[in-house]
This record gives sequence, C-alpha cells and structure tokens, in this order.
Amino acid sequence: MKDVLLSVGIDVGTTTSQVVFSNITIEDMSNGMTVPRIEIVGKEIIYRSDIHFTPLTSPTTIDAAALRDLVGMEYRMAGIDPAQVRTGAVVITGETARKENADEVARRLSGLAGDFVVATAGPSLESVLAGRGAGADVFSRDRWDVVANYDIGGGTSNFVLFDRGEPITTSCLDIGGRLVRVDRSRGVITYVADKLGELCASQGITLRVGDSADVTTLRRVARAMCEILEMSLGLAPKSAHYARMLTEPDHDVSIPTPINFLTLSGGVADCVATRPADLFAYGDLGVLLGEAIAESAKLRQLPRLEARETIRATVVGAGTHITKLSGSTIEYDASLLPVKDVPALKLTTTEEATPESMTGAIRNRLDWFASADQRGPVAIAFTGPKSPSFTHVENLAGAIASGLETLTSKGLPTIVVTESDLAKVLGQSIRAHSPARSGVICIDGISVQGGDYVDIGAPAAGGAVVPVVVKTLVFH
Repeated sequence: MKDVLLSVGIDVGTTTSQVVFSNITIEDMSNGMTVPRIEIVGKEIIYRSDIHFTPLTSPTTIDAAALRDLVGMEYRMAGIDPAQVRTGAVVITGETARKENADEVARRLSGLAGDFVVATAGPSLESVLAGRGAGADVFSRDRWDVVANYDIGGGTSNFVLFDRGEPITTSCLDIGGRLVRVDRSRGVITYVADKLGELCASQGITLRVGDSADVTTLRRVARAMCEILEMSLGLAPKSAHYARMLTEPDHDVSIPTPINFLTLSGGVADCVATRPADLFAYGDLGVLLGEAIAESAKLRQLPRLEARETIRATVVGAGTHITKLSGSTIEYDASLLPVKDVPALKLTTTEEATPESMTGAIRNRLDWFASADQRGPVAIAFTGPKSPSFTHVENLAGAIASGLETLTSKGLPTIVVTESDLAKVLGQSIRAHSPARSGVICIDGISVQGGDYVDIGAPAAGGAVVPVVVKTLVFH
C-alpha cells in the first residue's frame, strides 16, 4: 500500500521568502503477516518558487497582504490548489520572527496553505530544518561522523550539530547579512540592528544610520561578526560581548563532541564561494560577511562539505523534513482530524510512574496552558512502557481520563502522544474510562518535549497512520 502526501514549505525570512512543493511517498513495509509498518520511502521536490524579497511596510512590520499575494501567485504558478496540500509548514525565520505582526502573518499564510499546514517559528526547529535541507544530516549518517551546519541568513545564524545523522544540539546567533542595510543609489547606511551596533561599539567601530557606506569600515564590521561565529565553534576565546549575540540568552552553542565537518547554508553561504563584483549587490552586508567567512583562517580549520542547498535549505527542510508518521496501531476519531497547535503536556518519568502521580501531574499542570474558562485541547505526552500488561494499560487509561476530566466534561477530546507502541489498546481503554465520550486521538511513535506543540493531520495510507508535526510556536 502506497500513499503520496503533497507537502508545502513556505519560508518567510529576514531578507527573502520562497515556496517549495514536494511529494512525500509513504508505503507499508510489513510482510503482510504482521501489523502495518508505514514508512516514508521517498521525497521529491516538484516545484521551487522564485526567491522573493520579503515585503515589509516598515522595519518592524511584515506586509501581510503582499506576502499572501506572493504565496498565492506561487500556488497558481505551480498549478496547485491549497485543498490538495496534506502537510508542510510555514516557517517564520530570523529577524522576521520578531516583527510585531509575525504571528498574524503565520496564521494567515497557514490558512491559505491548506487544511494541515502548520505555522511555526523558533530558532531550534529552524536550525534542524536548515541542517536537514542542507544535507548535513545525510553526510553525518553516511559518514558516521559529527557534522555541524551553520545556516547564515539575513538576520540570524542557525547552528545544528548532527551525530550519526541525529541532531544533538542547536543554537542561534544574531549574526546575518541584513543587520546592516545600505541604500545603493546614495551609498549610505539606512539601518543598523541594535545588537550589531552594540557589537561595533565594543570594538571601537562607529556605525550609524546616515553614515556613508564605507567599505573599509563595513569590512571591519563583517570581520567582527565572523569572529562571533569562530567563538561559537570553540575556535577562539569568547569575548565579553559574545553572550549578547545569542538569540536566546540561555541557549549557547554546545559542542559535546568534536566536529568532523562543517557545512554552510543560507543566503550568505552563496557569497562565501562566489561573490558578486558589487559588494552591496543585495543592499546589505551579506557579500562582505561571506567574504569574511571565506577568508577566516580559523573557520578553515574545520573540513568543509558542500551543502546540498544554501539559500533554499530552510524552505526545503520545511517542505520535506518536518512531517513525521505516527505508529501503525493507533486509535482516533477521524472526525476530530486535523488538529493544530495543541500544546504538549510532557510528563516526566517520575510523573508517569504511578496512576496517582500521573493524574495529579495532569490536573496540576493543566493550569499552565490557559485559565479555566479559556481552555482548549491539551496533548498528554509521555514515554510509556515498552511491553505493558493489560492491567498496566488499564491503569494508564484511568489515570489519563481522571486527570483530563475538566477538559472532557467541556466536550474537549482526549489527545495522547506516546513514544512506546501502545496507542491502540490505550486509546480503546481511555474510551471505556471517559464517561464524557468527547472523542479520542491516541497516537504513538512520536517524541515531544515540554513546550512543544503538536499538529495531527488527516489519516493516510488507508487510515493506518496520521502525519504529525512537532513544533515550537515562539515569536521573539
């Protein structure tokens, strides 16, 4: 049994926005004598849009109408109706995620994109998507090595470290080519990001809006930005100002195991290998930052692999790598699907140890998500036992049903996500324990963390699996 999911990736970046469409093929890989084992067996990009400058109405506001028109035009160019799209993501990246209307833009684009296309932003997810789009995960898996990817864009540089194909750490720096903008016709600086201005001041570099775009000065700025990248990779001692350049103050670059290879993606990566003659070709510092990276003796200490995608790495990642599949023995009410933006209440190992601790943890932590009169569905997520007895499953079901009484009594469904393979029997047991009969979605084979959101799509492969996206919804 095969099924093909049409997926879309929409990347709204600091400098550019783009769209890709992909076909994701899933197939039952079981031998016919066992339960279905549905896997993703193919990913094919069928359409790549032009690369467009992200429309803004001001330095702090995205032009939502123009952006929606741009995306709608690409759907028409591809000959695709939004109703055909079954999965994918709208990703708001870099400085764009800090615009005052970023969340509104994400919602509007998500509605245009299809019934199950998620809206997401958050540097950790962006880092992983860009790394996968660049192919760093494949290099790491095939070589059985540790491969790092830096996706250097207009507003941020997203870092991910893959060990044998799996992401083990992520981080993000406020380093990017669009942090200084230049009016090419007048040769003057029109924008300097606050953090970059502080970095320049710490190094005795004067950089102000209205100043002449002096190449010598701006080369010093680009070099200062490159030095922050070197520091993050452990190639130079960290300066007193280094921590200020982290996108998330408590989320520094971590390198628990030595890096064997480095890949570079993002728009600036294109300026590392080949630079246009016009140093301000894009009206920003991107070309000069690429030049500084290319000339960095410290960065050359890390063997370099050529990324499969550069400026398109994030959008390719969003279109082809964001979707997971649930296990093949699951329990759900199809009428409830798809569901989007469901916060995950992740139970700790201690909290799931006994029925009493499980019920208590669920009841106590429901208040984290909304006030009592504004509550929506919450996904109860936990690891789960590997080979549970029937009694154990019954106890789990009773604990979950009891803990969620305040939600199910209001007609909200029970949503459960486990890592271990027990969703079918657990979901059936929850139905028996929940007098409200408000509906059940119980899936397995999916790992989430506290603070994640879960999107569950319409059934695929004859109803054997559902597409799942685990994401963050963080706008800075």
